[in-house]
Amino acid sequence: MTQIMIDKRYCGPPNSGNGGYVCGRLARHIPGAAEVTLRAPPPLGKALDAVATDDGTWELRDGASVVATGRAVSVELSRLERVSFEEARAAELLTPVKPHEHPLPTCFVCGPARAKGDGLRISVGPLRRQGQTPVLAASWTPDPNLAAGDGRVGSEFLWSALDCPTGFACNCDQESDSFDKTPLLLGRMAARIEARPQPGERCIVTAWPTSRDGRKRTAEAALHDDGGRLLAVAKATWIAVEREVQLGR
Repeated sequence: MTQIMIDKRYCGPPNSGNGGYVCGRLARHIPGAAEVTLRAPPPLGKALDAVATDDGTWELRDGASVVATGRAVSVELSRLERVSFEEARAAELLTPVKPHEHPLPTCFVCGPARAKGDGLRISVGPLRRQGQTPVLAASWTPDPNLAAGDGRVGSEFLWSALDCPTGFACNCDQESDSFDKTPLLLGRMAARIEARPQPGERCIVTAWPTSRDGRKRTAEAALHDDGGRLLAVAKATWIAVEREVQLGR
């Protein structure tokens, strides 16, 4: 058993951890690709226990309560989207959620209220593609303070960078080619990391919706470097919730 503490810096909603970051922290204990299911809002600033179970899975526990469970899986995407850094920068200007409308402005990954170097400030927008499934994109240049002990960007921050873009993709309606602003919370995320970039290396995130079933929405995402090298991929399931639930009230 080891302990994990989610610092307040890594919030998603104001009072709980960013889902992708928390999934990435638990996934450190799982060799290769992993899938993490969030069972409860991850508390901030509190020692949580990461525990290996008899069936080979891992649990993140807050006392007797299970916050998340993780297991090894194979992660394969339905397709892979690549765009240039310049295309991703142009897409950002078309973001469907303007800063003053952002539902979680202090989110570690996508919050516009976070200072540069504090949050990741990833703001996805649509690529201009007629008659095709919606694809969102954003640029990301990891800050030096995201480096792990080996000098490369920590794996949990790659999970983070792929998290919120899938949430925004889930609000793209493939049938009407429109974007809704339904409050969502991450329920499950699976990711496979191919390579970890250096801080300061220009990266591109792409994300696209894959399905809707009642309150459940799914999407996929990919992270590439500026040269087109695949760094990581992810599949995510988001759940439509009431606004008060999203805020943890």
